Amino acid sequence: MTDFARTRAMFDLPDGVIYLDGNSLGPLPRAAKDRVARAIADEWGQMLITGWNKAGWMDLPARVGDRVGRLIGAAPGTVVMGDTLSIKVYQALASALELRPDRRVILSDTGNFPSDLYMAEGLCRTLGPDYVLKTVAPEAVEDAIDDTVAVLMLTEVDYRTGRKHDMANLIARAHAAGALVVWDLAHSAGAIPVDLAGADTDFAVGCSYKYLNSGPGGPAFIYVAPRLADHVRPALSGWLGHEAPFAFDLDYRPGAGIERMRVGTPPVLQLAALDAALDVWDSVDMSDLRARSLELQGIFIERVEAACPMLSLATPRDPAQRGSQVSFRHTQGYAIMQALIAEGVIGDFRAPDILRFGFTPLYLSPEDVTRAADILCDIMATGRWDRPDYHARSKVT
Repeated sequence: MTDFARTRAMFDLPDGVIYLDGNSLGPLPRAAKDRVARAIADEWGQMLITGWNKAGWMDLPARVGDRVGRLIGAAPGTVVMGDTLSIKVYQALASALELRPDRRVILSDTGNFPSDLYMAEGLCRTLGPDYVLKTVAPEAVEDAIDDTVAVLMLTEVDYRTGRKHDMANLIARAHAAGALVVWDLAHSAGAIPVDLAGADTDFAVGCSYKYLNSGPGGPAFIYVAPRLADHVRPALSGWLGHEAPFAFDLDYRPGAGIERMRVGTPPVLQLAALDAALDVWDSVDMSDLRARSLELQGIFIERVEAACPMLSLATPRDPAQRGSQVSFRHTQGYAIMQALIAEGVIGDFRAPDILRFGFTPLYLSPEDVTRAADILCDIMATGRWDRPDYHARSKVT
């Protein structure tokens, strides 16, 4: 059994704060501070440019990628780190489209993260007017898969409501129709059990700064199924995806397998932070994590619904249909969240009316969740969220 008291001790959390926003930015793992400090002082400071060889900087994207791969059911050598999630979405989508040259439709859903949709729209504009992005309601995705679809592009867990797609079923439906699938695991990796290989996934991407706790702006990852890895052509053919980067050829030749999905120079300091953050997972069983996450969500939903009838549950009531977050709706959701943050319970707000709470068993206890629910309901009962300063919008919500 996973010892969640032990994992909690591995994080540097501010006193008096109940952190329910790890689904947006994970907290600081204690080991990351020392690891980044060593990377700065001992590697960058003392080795200078020789750190690329002496400290193994060049191998970090693949080595850390394998550590992430273990958490998402990916075989060694099929995941690589680097760049941002939007870049990785573009790479995966462009490669998948090229493998289906006789089709022109990208299918997604209206609950997908807007950046993914923006990247798809931009790619369609680049490829020409015959290419289209089609979006349907999340519940309608399965019925919308037909023989016109080239690529099904979905985020497994809806960033607003926490609704979870049935990955294995949708992959099977897409493959039966001749389509490929790109999964965004931003709200899945480190949150729920994922089995990319077992589900026969084609492509997957995700960020590392949420449940994997790599820090703000941490690098993204990309997965390509082994059966496709030596056949895809990266649309972003960066020099580190070249077969021999330091041959400095004028013509691009893709590297072997997943290495060809590298683009630019890896973010060494952020990868050092992620490498240290992943140490937390060495003792974590994903089935234990899932069970505790659902327990925490159940406590929160029950207490909030019992005392706050003015809040409406936006997350599926069936535990099997949600990821590791719970969302409630209220027309004044932004102000309510600001009041909650001011009293030491940090969640976040998503337009137009979503109060969003992430449940991360690595550092949250049932007592934390009970206390957070009680504070929220007391704020609602007293109406103390209705202050002018709580209504003033900041740049980041």
